[in-house]
Amino acid sequence: MSITAVYPGTFDPITAGHADLIKRAARFYDRLIIAVADNRNKQTLFSLAERIELAQTVLAEFENVEVMGFDSLLVDFVHEVGGTVLLRGLRAVSDFEYEFQLASMNRKLAPEIETMFMTPSEQYAFISSSLVKEISVLGGDVSEFVHPMVGEALKTKR
Repeated sequence: MSITAVYPGTFDPITAGHADLIKRAARFYDRLIIAVADNRNKQTLFSLAERIELAQTVLAEFENVEVMGFDSLLVDFVHEVGGTVLLRGLRAVSDFEYEFQLASMNRKLAPEIETMFMTPSEQYAFISSSLVKEISVLGGDVSEFVHPMVGEALKTKR
């Protein structure tokens, strides 16, 4: 049985924490789709096309990982790509309540799709895209938090 998992997010920008979680998760799934959300409710630094391109560059070494954009209901996208698992990351206890609410709603909408949670490696637990963007916009060094290409892309957005 082939298992396709979908890891959704805005990935604005993709961080070392995201890449670490993806690297670790890729071992467990035949196909792992990184679903880059075109979230109209969030003001992103990078366009959807830029976020997809950056994620593809960062994740190019993983043969079973694909990067795709989406702008639909997440469970509909998971169905479209033949997914059976939604992969979610939990950085801190504070993430749990929101993620639990999302998982419960997704289960109500599509009970055949399971949600799996992964925690980051300890050295990445504090990294968030929002913090990385803020540090970069204010001229700080984010090189240890992102792939070099992402770091360069961030510099062009200052």
